[in-house]
Amino acid sequence: MKRNIIAIAIILTIFGCSNAKNNSESTDLAEAKEMVIPDSAATPKIIKTADMRFRVKDVQNTKEQLSKTIKAEGGTVAEFSIESIIQETEKVKQSTDSLKEITSYRTEGYLIAKVPSEKLDDFTNTISKMAVFVNTSSMKLDDQSINYLANNLKAQNRVEASKHIGNIPSKKTGNIETSLALKDEYVDRKIDNMSIDARVKYSTITLNFYQDNTVSTMTVANDNLYDYRPGFANRLWLNILNGWTIFKEIILALANLWMLFLVGFGVFFIIRYFVRKSKIAIELATKHLMENRQ
Repeated sequence: MKRNIIAIAIILTIFGCSNAKNNSESTDLAEAKEMVIPDSAATPKIIKTADMRFRVKDVQNTKEQLSKTIKAEGGTVAEFSIESIIQETEKVKQSTDSLKEITSYRTEGYLIAKVPSEKLDDFTNTISKMAVFVNTSSMKLDDQSINYLANNLKAQNRVEASKHIGNIPSKKTGNIETSLALKDEYVDRKIDNMSIDARVKYSTITLNFYQDNTVSTMTVANDNLYDYRPGFANRLWLNILNGWTIFKEIILALANLWMLFLVGFGVFFIIRYFVRKSKIAIELATKHLMENRQ
């Protein structure tokens, strides 16, 4: 009897779990069917970027033409710069105080623009006509449709989760923090999609352009100070006068040392006296020794 009761309990438990699982799956399926995908997410999100490097006759004129063309196409210039790189420079003497400076330099331009995506091909064709020749030209297509859809769906999930948490009677700090985190995540997803929309609408193109080496000449001041010195005859006479001045200064300096000269003379005569005295004593001793031997 007990065995029959246990078997019936096991069968009821299995059927109960199965029904709960089926109900859970049907609930998830219903929620998935109710989830609405916005029309904007269904539209392909293709981000276009392009790069070009080309040679032009004049970098400054090309930059001005590019700015006008970009504005006419409804785009904007995001960044630009022009740089002149000196290849070689030389200075040739023209006169005592002037030189001719000859410089060879290379001018390069760099520009980043944002143009409407539907006009990107026409814009690159226009640039090709401005160039003497094109070194490189490339375009890249990046499909962000899946990421855009994922952001939309996750944003919807966070809105629903935030509503459920808000309906919970308990006002615990954990629930509030969780709700704020979900709202912040929702904002991040929306901003990501706004960024994708902006990049889809306006394509970014990077332009590098340059011109042939340019040679410029100009007259500059002579910075070699040696060339400004007087002539040889004047310098010789000035050096003689300077030498006489130095000689007089030496005499004046020695005059300040008269006490040292006086002491030196005194020491000299004292040494001389003792040397002579020693010499006489040696001579007398030698003479006396020779007399004793005889």
